[in-house]
Amino acid sequence: MGVLTDYFRAADAAVVRRELEAADGGSPLLGPRRAFDGVEAKGLDPVVVLGQLVAAVRQVPWAVGLVGETPVWPTTPPPGPEGPVDEDDPWMTGPWVFELDTDTRDTLAAVPDADVPAVAARWAQAEELHGASAESLCPVVGELAGLARRARAADERLYCWTCL
Repeated sequence: MGVLTDYFRAADAAVVRRELEAADGGSPLLGPRRAFDGVEAKGLDPVVVLGQLVAAVRQVPWAVGLVGETPVWPTTPPPGPEGPVDEDDPWMTGPWVFELDTDTRDTLAAVPDADVPAVAARWAQAEELHGASAESLCPVVGELAGLARRARAADERLYCWTCL
């Protein structure tokens, strides 16, 4: 089973929640609604794999917390560490949406097209990418950088929709 991830831009979390409610939590990039401008990026979770990309852009080591994220969906609070786990809890089953911090957006937006191959080459060294080539990662880097530039220009935020 793989993890599906879609990155998209939106004005704010309230707009995202309304669209997710209308689509029963489905990807805002799929189906006839295609509510937002975004990039389908299967398996590129925001914390580790996107964090590795941010680290490659900044030319720093990856660390937990490099990409800040705030839960947006489900709308119920995440379960606390106490108490039994409810298998029907939406936090157990997904999908999940997180708002990414503006530093992440601005880091990706700052990647000039001419630097995409070098960034992709650094990112390809991440263990989590299982030996992906820089050439295969160039389109993803370019698409994410372009999405981030459009979000920054529109004063919007970046979001990640993910599900199992």
